[in-house]
Amino acid sequence: MLIEAGTARPDAAGATPGAGGTIALTGRWTADQGPAVERAAAAIALQGKANPILIDLAGIVRLDTLGAWVLERTRAEIEAAGGQMAYANPRAEHRILLGEVALRPVEPPAVPRVGRVFGMLDGIGRNMVVGGRQVLAGVSFLGEVVAAIGRVARRPSSFRFTALVNQLEAIAYRGVPIIALISFLVGGIVAQQGIIQLQRFGAQSFVVNLIGILVLRELGVLLTSIMVAGRSGSAFTAEIGSMRMREEVDALRVMGLDPIEILIVPRILALMIGLPILAFLANLAALAGGGVTAMIYGGLTSEGFLSRLQAAVSEHHLWVGLAKAPFMALTIGIIATIEGFAVEGSAESLGRHVTASVVKSIFMVIVLDGLFAVFFAAIEF
Repeated sequence: MLIEAGTARPDAAGATPGAGGTIALTGRWTADQGPAVERAAAAIALQGKANPILIDLAGIVRLDTLGAWVLERTRAEIEAAGGQMAYANPRAEHRILLGEVALRPVEPPAVPRVGRVFGMLDGIGRNMVVGGRQVLAGVSFLGEVVAAIGRVARRPSSFRFTALVNQLEAIAYRGVPIIALISFLVGGIVAQQGIIQLQRFGAQSFVVNLIGILVLRELGVLLTSIMVAGRSGSAFTAEIGSMRMREEVDALRVMGLDPIEILIVPRILALMIGLPILAFLANLAALAGGGVTAMIYGGLTSEGFLSRLQAAVSEHHLWVGLAKAPFMALTIGIIATIEGFAVEGSAESLGRHVTASVVKSIFMVIVLDGLFAVFFAAIEF
């Protein structure tokens, strides 16, 4: 492997497997000679793992970052295998370069040891901070949506009524069958369980009061909101997230269009219009399910059920339930679109944010329903 000192080809003179001693490096240990540098370094490593070696750098014509890094990597491999490798006759620039690229073990940051209780409190605190930031982001995004609606109100000709109608069809019209069916079944289940419990006291006829007030005030709008969050909210997140992945949202901005006006406003307005309609239909379906069950299990007639229902509930109960629907629709729309805009460029990110959209929407809908229940109870009594 001996070569002339002035040649450009890198080599390791004296690198003989199983032998020790001095190895003289020659040629250009640079990036343009990468394959030859790797071959010479492999020969050095093979010899150095068996015996201590000394690397003579005097014959190197040129050394760049790649050559220095390969030498330092080889030294680290030799020392990891129990061998020894040192440098001889390095020039000043060689010494500096080898020192800069030297492989150093990366020490993981020290993890402070805390007790189980303090660790639990630390996790709760961090989650509270993250939750607070998400609430602030939601309020900020709500402000952008309200500002966009204001701009649309000043310039009605710029509003995309076709998109609104299309979203109303997807949210309300196509959602009627599944929401009506589930509401009918849930109304029947609640009535059946109520009759079973009230029969012990001979008061099964009061199941009409139970199902009427429960459905109109709470159950109808809550069931509808949860189903809309799972059906339409997840669709909003997936649609906007896919547009983010394909950079279509950025393309809208480049064309001078506001993504909030184009993508968000029609969807949120469609939700705020469609959810009260669906909630009203869900009320009718749940009452119908409760009525059928009451006639089968409770021995009530249809006339008796309707007359008792009319005496038990009033329009006030209906409006209390429907008044919640626009606020729940706004909450679902804001959460779904925020999660859609947070999607990054991977399918994993899309799936994660769609899941987060549904979970957060359902959670906030239930919290909002509880707040409304407390509020109406306070002003009615």
